[in-house]
Amino acid sequence: MSRNGSSQGNAGEASPAAAGLGVGADGPAHGAIDRSDRPGRIGLLLLFAVVIVGAAVVVSFGAAEHVQSMIVGLLGLLSVVGVFGLFAFSVGIIGFSGAAARNDLTKLICDGAAEGMLAVEDNGRPIYANEAYLALAQADGTADIRPVDRLFSGAPDVSDAVYRLTQAAREGRPGSEEIRLAPALGGRGAVGWYRVTARPVQRPSGRVTLWSVADVTHERERQENVFQELQHAIDYLDHAPAGFLSVDRNGDIVYMNATLAGWLGHDLAQVGSGGLKIHDIASANAVALIRAVHGGPGDVKTEVLDLDLSHRTGRSVPVRLFHRVAYGDDSTPGASRTLVLNRSPGEDVAEGQRAAEVRFARFFNATPVAIAAVSRTGRVMRANASFARIFGALVGPDTGEGSRSVFSIVAEAEQERLQRALNDAIAGRNDIPPVDLNVAGEGERSARFYLSPVGEDDADADADGEAAIVYALETTEQRALEAQFAQAQKMQAVGQLAGGVAHDFNNVLQAIIGYSDLLLTNHRPTDPSFHDLMQIKQNANRAASLVRQLLAFSRQQTLRPQVVELGDALTDLSMLLKRLLGERIELDLKHGRDLWPVKADVNQFEQVVVNLVVNARDAMPDGGRVTIRTANVTEAESRALDLKGLPPADYVAIDVEDTGTGIPPDVLTKIFEPFFTTKEVGKGTGLGLSTVYGIVKQTGGFIYPLSDVGRGTTFRIFLPRHVADAAEKPQVQEEEVKPKATDHTGRGAILLVEDEEAVRAFGARALTARGYTVLEAGSGVEALAIVDARAEPIDLVVSDVVMPEMDGPSLLRELRARNPACRIIFVSGYAEDAFKKNLPEGEDFSFLPKPFSLKQLIEAVKTAIGD
Repeated sequence: MSRNGSSQGNAGEASPAAAGLGVGADGPAHGAIDRSDRPGRIGLLLLFAVVIVGAAVVVSFGAAEHVQSMIVGLLGLLSVVGVFGLFAFSVGIIGFSGAAARNDLTKLICDGAAEGMLAVEDNGRPIYANEAYLALAQADGTADIRPVDRLFSGAPDVSDAVYRLTQAAREGRPGSEEIRLAPALGGRGAVGWYRVTARPVQRPSGRVTLWSVADVTHERERQENVFQELQHAIDYLDHAPAGFLSVDRNGDIVYMNATLAGWLGHDLAQVGSGGLKIHDIASANAVALIRAVHGGPGDVKTEVLDLDLSHRTGRSVPVRLFHRVAYGDDSTPGASRTLVLNRSPGEDVAEGQRAAEVRFARFFNATPVAIAAVSRTGRVMRANASFARIFGALVGPDTGEGSRSVFSIVAEAEQERLQRALNDAIAGRNDIPPVDLNVAGEGERSARFYLSPVGEDDADADADGEAAIVYALETTEQRALEAQFAQAQKMQAVGQLAGGVAHDFNNVLQAIIGYSDLLLTNHRPTDPSFHDLMQIKQNANRAASLVRQLLAFSRQQTLRPQVVELGDALTDLSMLLKRLLGERIELDLKHGRDLWPVKADVNQFEQVVVNLVVNARDAMPDGGRVTIRTANVTEAESRALDLKGLPPADYVAIDVEDTGTGIPPDVLTKIFEPFFTTKEVGKGTGLGLSTVYGIVKQTGGFIYPLSDVGRGTTFRIFLPRHVADAAEKPQVQEEEVKPKATDHTGRGAILLVEDEEAVRAFGARALTARGYTVLEAGSGVEALAIVDARAEPIDLVVSDVVMPEMDGPSLLRELRARNPACRIIFVSGYAEDAFKKNLPEGEDFSFLPKPFSLKQLIEAVKTAIGD
C-alpha cells in the first residue's frame, strides 16, 4: 500500500457537501445513523412528579383555613412557570428534543452526499454516519460502524496518513490526504484511491471531528491515462528527426528534446532546472543573433537563422533555426518555440548546396566585423551576429517605417556624417573613406564604419530594398589603449625629466647643505650669523624633501621592501591620522578578515596613506568622514572589476574614501601629474598625489581614483599578494636602532671619487677635519690611477654613481679585481635600485643617498671602516 498527499489547511476540501464520491452499487443500502441530538432526561420528569405529589400531600394534611390559599398559590406558581416556558420556547431560548429541533435541509444534504461522512466525538464515539460512509464501511447498523483509523489500516504509509489527519484535527486544523489502498474497500477492485479529509467542528457540548471519504479511483485512473498519453507524445517529440528548443527571456533553456541533446552531447536532466543556458550551447555571436529578434505588443515573430551551435566538447554543429517568439501586451518576449535542423555533413540531401550555405553562414556570423544591409532610408534589413551583438540593443524592434534605423546606433551629433557616407554608397561610389563615430547609449563606445554600395544587379529600386552594405569595427578598446598609452608615455617622460632634474638638483643641494654644516661647526648659537646659516640649511632640507617627492613620482627613490601585514600597519598609523584630521572629521578603519601579506616599504606605504588622508581632509572644510577599508581581492574578483590596466591576480585592496566635495571629471585625469594642484597658492605643492602614484607603481601596485562630485572621492589601491617561501615569515616592522657615534674622529685612507668639484671639496674638508687621509679623484679612471700608484692600502672608497668615463659600478668591478676585500660607499641622487641591477648579485656595498649632512657622512664612514 502507498499514499499520496499531505495534511493541507484548506477548509473547502473538508466541506460536508463536497462533491466527487461515488458509492458502489453493490454496497448495502441503509438509512443514515444520527445520534447527535441530546436524549430526553426522564429524571427531570420524575422529579417534577414528586414535587406535585408532595404538594398534594401537604395540602391534604394542612389546616382547613389554609388549604384554599395554598392551592391558589400552587396553581399561580405553575401558571407563571408555564407562561415563561412558552415565552422561552417561542424566542428560541429553550427547545424540545426530537426531529423538530434539527435543520432538515442540512441533514438532507449530508445524508444524500456522494462522499462518505462520519462525525466522531473526542472520546471516539461515532454520532453520525451518512449512507455513503455506511456503504464504504459495509456497516449494517450502529454497532458495525468502523471509524476511519480502523477503516484504513494495514500498511505503514496508510496508517501514517490517518495519524497525520487525526493530529491535525486535535490541533484544530483541517487536513487532507490521498490514500492508495490495495485491495479497495469492499473488494471493489485491486487498487482504490481515496481522498480523506478531517475537519474539527465546535459544538456547545464539545468538539466533534467531521471525516469525509471520497472514492477518487476513477479520477486517478483518468490522470494516469492522460499522463501516459503525454509521455507517449513527449517520447515522439524527443525522438523526432528534428531538434526542438525553448528558451525564455533570461536565456534559460526550459525545454530541449532528446534529438537536439544528442546532437550537442548534453544531458537532458540539466534542462529545465536552471542548469543549462543558451550560452552553454551557442557562442556569444550566435546568442546575439538569436536575441536580435524583436517584436511589438502582441506580435508573433518567426526568424530563420543559419548559425553554429556548440557541442559539449567544443565542436561546432551547423544548424538552421526556425525561431518563433510571441510577445505580450507590454512587448515582453515569451519562451521561444524553436525548430532546429541539423546541417552537418550527411544530414542534408543536397550536400553541395548545404556545404556552401554552411560555409557562408560561418564566415558571415563568425567574423568580428559587424555587417548589415541597409535601405536608402538607413533601415537595417538584415545583419550578421557581430552586428546584433554590438549594436542589436540600439537598433531596436521592427515596428514599421522608421524603425531599426542604422542612424540610431551612433551619437545624434554625428548622424549627419554617417548620412553623407550612406548617400555616397547609394550613389555607387566605391572609394568611400571610413568614418570614426561615437556609439550611442551609455558608456564611451566608438566604432569605425565602412560603407559600400550593393551590386547593380542586387540593388532594389524602392526605398525599402537593400541599397548599401555597412561594415563596422568597434574601436572602444583601441581608443582606450591609445589614450592609456599616451598618458603612460606622458607620465614616463615627465618622470624621466623629474628624475634627471632631481639628480642634478641633489648635487646642488648637497653642496649647500654640506657647506652649511661646515659653517655651523665654526659658529656658536650666540653668533649673529648662526640663525642665518640655520635658515639656509632648513630651506635646503625643504628643497631636498621636494626632490624626494619628485624621485618618488619618477619611481627612482630607494625602497626597503619587507613583508607587511597592512592591518597592523594601519592600526599603528591611526593615531597620527586622527591628529591630522582634527576633531571635525571622523576616521573609520574597516579591516578585512585574514588579510594576505604584501611586500612593501612600510615608511613609504605610510606616506601614501598620509598623503591621501590629508587630501581628503582638505576636501571636507565643514567636516565629514574618512573611511579606510581593506580587503582581499581574488583573481576572479579582480577580473570581474574590469579596471583598465589591472591584470587578473590576487591583491590586497586599500580604499581611502571621503565624504568631501568630489573631483570633477576634467580634473580627475590630471591629479597624478607633478605640480598639478587645485589648491590656493602656498597651500599645496602639487606633488602629494604624484608621490602616491610613484610609490604605488614602484611597489608593483595599481591606484584608481573614483569620484562623485558633491558626494566624495575614493582612491582604490591594489597591492599584489605576497606568497611567502617555505622559510619566509611575515616581518614585524621594527626600527633599526644604530648606535650613535659620540666620537666623530677617525683614522684611515679614504679615496673620494666625485665628479662635482663642490661636493668633492666639501667631503674632503669634512673627512680631513675628522682625522682621515683623503685622496680625491674626479672620475673612475683617476681613482684607478691613484690606486695603482699608491703603495699603501686604501681603507675605504666613497664614490659617486653617475660619472663621466667610468661609472661607480664599473669602478667597483675594477677595484674588486685588484682588491677583493675593498670596502665602498656609493653616494647618489638616484635610487639604489637604479644601479644595483648593474652589480653582481650579492655584491657587498653601502649606500648614502644625496643630499646628506655632514653628520650622516661621518657616521657612514665610521660604520663602514668599523673603527
